Amino acid sequence: MAIITFDNVSKSYGETVVLENINLFIDDNEFLAVVGPSGAGKSTLLRMLLSQEAPSGGQILIDGEPIAPEPMPDRGIVFQRYSVFPHRTVIGNVMTGPEWQAAPLMGRLFGSARADLRDRAQAMLDRVGLGGHAALYPAQLSGGQQQRLAIAQALMTKPKVLLLDEPFGALDPGTRKAMHQLVLELWEEHQMTVVMVTHDLSEAFHLGTRVIAVDKRRHDPHAPHRYGSIITSDFEAKPRLARSLRRAERAAG
Repeated sequence: MAIITFDNVSKSYGETVVLENINLFIDDNEFLAVVGPSGAGKSTLLRMLLSQEAPSGGQILIDGEPIAPEPMPDRGIVFQRYSVFPHRTVIGNVMTGPEWQAAPLMGRLFGSARADLRDRAQAMLDRVGLGGHAALYPAQLSGGQQQRLAIAQALMTKPKVLLLDEPFGALDPGTRKAMHQLVLELWEEHQMTVVMVTHDLSEAFHLGTRVIAVDKRRHDPHAPHRYGSIITSDFEAKPRLARSLRRAERAAG
């Protein structure tokens, strides 16, 4: 389970206020899409949820507990620019996170533990359509394939929360459509809570069960840094009942 709460969260850099008075409840297994203009603080919100940055005020909770002050395996992230290791093979990339998690001193498993992890990594690659590319390096993959690899990487640590930061912005329309379908399937299968930042409104409403917009509502021409963005709109995109019915249909058939 992963219920996320933003409790009066703000973020400033010096005198520049980026976000202010963010009060947000994200239910378990929700797919939240965050939209807004460039510079509105969408990615800042995501980085705070990942613990790459700390709020300047307020707190962020997961399941009622303050999030760890640094990134942890319970939160996976996929960026627009593929966060893969160019010097490792495809399967090596997918194994890296769990290896460091299990063996933080050496970053490598041995014997049966490594064999079991390799089998799990291969199964994940099969699931995202990269099963036949395990021995290749990221530079040998297309953009869509590299993004599939980044998603497989993020899911290998079995996160409760998956964060997507403009993950499909660099893809062509056909590849983007295929990635949309894959992400929806994986979200349903893994029962994660997903928070996605996007500039694309149609993408937000296609993927999200809920869409929020962040923007600056107050402006001071003499002190443009004085006010930050707030949540200006909150829409339910896909009712939970419809999702529950789809799950029941799949389970029955």
